[in-house]
Amino acid sequence: MEALVARLSHLDSQAEGAIRVVMFFDTLIRRRVDLPALARASAGLAECVAGIRLHGTGRAVRVSPDGRDAAVPAPPASTTLPVTLDDEDIGAVWLERPGGPGPLDEVLLDRLAIAAAAVVERYGPARTTMADPALIELVISADSDDAARARALRLLGFAADLPLRVVAVRSPVPLDRVGGLVCPDHPVKAAPVGDVGVLLAPTVQPTRFPDGVRAGIGAADSPDLSWRQARTALRFTTPRTPVVHHDDLGALTLLADVPPETARGNPDVAAVGRLAVQDLATLDTYCATGSLRQAADQLHLHHSSVARRLEQIGKALGVELTEPAGQLRASLALAAWRLIS
Repeated sequence: MEALVARLSHLDSQAEGAIRVVMFFDTLIRRRVDLPALARASAGLAECVAGIRLHGTGRAVRVSPDGRDAAVPAPPASTTLPVTLDDEDIGAVWLERPGGPGPLDEVLLDRLAIAAAAVVERYGPARTTMADPALIELVISADSDDAARARALRLLGFAADLPLRVVAVRSPVPLDRVGGLVCPDHPVKAAPVGDVGVLLAPTVQPTRFPDGVRAGIGAADSPDLSWRQARTALRFTTPRTPVVHHDDLGALTLLADVPPETARGNPDVAAVGRLAVQDLATLDTYCATGSLRQAADQLHLHHSSVARRLEQIGKALGVELTEPAGQLRASLALAAWRLIS
């Protein structure tokens, strides 16, 4: 390496500088420094504020050239680069250089990103979101014994006694992005299992699921039981209610145990299945609100128009929707139809 530097130095001083930057970070990696030490060394080399942030922790390390924590608020970064590990974006590194990027900043950040990924990989489980599906299956399978489940949790980065939420997801959005959004401040692991995505996290923020995502959230302490609950809750999701907690379903979960052929043979369920899409939306809104006027407001229709629709729907179902018993029958039939459709 030193011979290469000597050969390049008389040709291009910037090339020599780039080689020295590479050597500098190679030395830091060999010395097994942690992220704060890596940020301090980078800030000293760059002679400006250097920062490192990992998505899994949500925390940022910002260090000034004198080795102290940088002042807040932070100015816009002059140069930024993602940190990747196993082809996954796990964080970012940046420089805050007044006046814009320097000639070697791109090289410096490239090596800083590589060094940061090496630190994450070395110290404990990776903060990546995507995980080995086989490990996820060991955690959520009812056939796993306690020892196998504890080992899988440890390899995934979770303590065996840590409270864990299991979430079943159907999503057009990549699972790693969904996991980062709904659990921004704690480690989260995700993997596809069969036709459903699985998220494991200590806590989940239900309001942060992206549009278009359906999610069922389990509540049991045991991961295998929580997984079964999450799958059941996922079956009850709708465009109106895309995220469902199993605990919120109560006695409705009994419908999930009804054999599909039994549900299809029920007259109320069969009648719901014959409704037009517009009538299904009207019935769904009315059953969810329990109020003609509230349903009209949500459907952006006059209440008299909704009343006429409900009258026709009631005739098709053979129930009086304005009566509590009729509304209950329609709600149960609608829920059962969704479970088999």
